Amino acid sequence: MPRIGILVVAYNAESTLQKVIQRIPADVYAKIEEIFVFDDASKDRTYEAGREAMLAPYGEKLRVFRNPVNLMYGGNQRKGYEYAIRRGLDIVVLLHGDGQYAPEVMQELLTPLEGGQADMVMGSRMMIPGAALKGNMPLYKYFGNKVLTWTENTLIGQNFTEFHSGYRAYSVSALAEMPLEQMTWNWHFDTQVILEFLRRGLRIKEVPIPTYYGDEICHVNGIPYAWNCVKETMKYAVADRWRRKPSHADSEQSDAPLPLAPRP
Repeated sequence: MPRIGILVVAYNAESTLQKVIQRIPADVYAKIEEIFVFDDASKDRTYEAGREAMLAPYGEKLRVFRNPVNLMYGGNQRKGYEYAIRRGLDIVVLLHGDGQYAPEVMQELLTPLEGGQADMVMGSRMMIPGAALKGNMPLYKYFGNKVLTWTENTLIGQNFTEFHSGYRAYSVSALAEMPLEQMTWNWHFDTQVILEFLRRGLRIKEVPIPTYYGDEICHVNGIPYAWNCVKETMKYAVADRWRRKPSHADSEQSDAPLPLAPRP
């Protein structure tokens, strides 16, 4: 049995954190080793809400940490993954404390990892046509997501349905290969992770997830985020996809017979 942990990243999630943890399905909860909440120096009582949840019946596997300063979205994830690596876990699920992603479908993300079929599983809100809009994704976010994903796919030669979902599960051994200390603390951390997995030839699988847009507060500044995502994928395209195209001379050389080694 793989050792599974759930990383809950939380910022100003006082009103939603406990509900999110309670919504983790019983069959998933039974087999996980630990739920670790990383509160990113929230301005509300997120940390206290997490500590209170530890005393509830569903809190026996819960640990709650608070960053002394705000590390932003990428920095907070990095802390969580470093913790998972130190704990020697096999799989870690990334779950947001604001309730934007459904804990109820967590097993869909776990199954390919448990079966050894993937190193990363990304939940996609775009795999089922029309589902994102039915889940109240605003039109500007829907079309922005589609255009940005198309741009990134075109640059790096992939065919993902969505680059920008934050509901993911990872092989911890694969995460241990990532240069986490060199990666951004900003919102495009998730895009950097995809590119690092591709760079190493690791397996990425998408599964459909439901879309939910309620009254949660979005802290992402869309234009700088989009620019950073495109910049990162362009850097990948230049350095890893287009870096060395075979020349005519290379082709001729590759077709030439190799010289025989001299006899001893």
